[in-house]
Amino acid sequence: MTAGAITAAVAGLVALVASMAAPSLPSPVEQFAGGQTVAFYGDSYTLGTGASDPSLRWSTTVSVERGWNEVNPSVNGLGFVNNRQGAPGTGVVQQVIDSKPDIVFVTMGLNDNFSMPARSAEIKSAITEDFTTLKAELPQARFIVVEPFWYTDDRPESVDTIIGWVKDAAAVIDADYIPGASNWIEGHPEWMASDGLHPNDAGYRALAERMDTELATLGL
Repeated sequence: MTAGAITAAVAGLVALVASMAAPSLPSPVEQFAGGQTVAFYGDSYTLGTGASDPSLRWSTTVSVERGWNEVNPSVNGLGFVNNRQGAPGTGVVQQVIDSKPDIVFVTMGLNDNFSMPARSAEIKSAITEDFTTLKAELPQARFIVVEPFWYTDDRPESVDTIIGWVKDAAAVIDADYIPGASNWIEGHPEWMASDGLHPNDAGYRALAERMDTELATLGL
């Protein structure tokens, strides 16, 4: 795919994702008495856009299997600079903090590719700000940073650039880091929803299975 084609595809994704309504979330109640509270800070791939029901998204599948009480304020189109409401420490970041989680997953970065390279310095700075804000406010939480997801077999250079920034920021806060997630659905068009942009139920199941394997290596 040419650079122009990738740019056009990316522009289409931005417009579509921005217009999507988030699927309804489960009520924020303690599902598992005594279970750990686990917060997921991410975009549409963690919100579960494309799944037939939010219960089938990878974060919920993983949480139920482990008896975790899931908090998932993820937002369609969210990035470290894209589709943000307020500065770090407000909005979704604050919802994660307010949930007082035992574990925090960060699965961000996909949507920031749509602002590269024009906002590269801002994106890199925002990644650091978000990570340090979360760590300062939640010093006892365990952080699991997942390599940013990607949605096509073709990928602009910015994907690897942002992956590098996220990985470096994860190391600064001593987070566990799960590599390779940008390639997890590569080569599997049957795992994509009808919009061609997000996983379907089978895709989210595949993400959950891969995440389960990675978490097992971390002792979770």
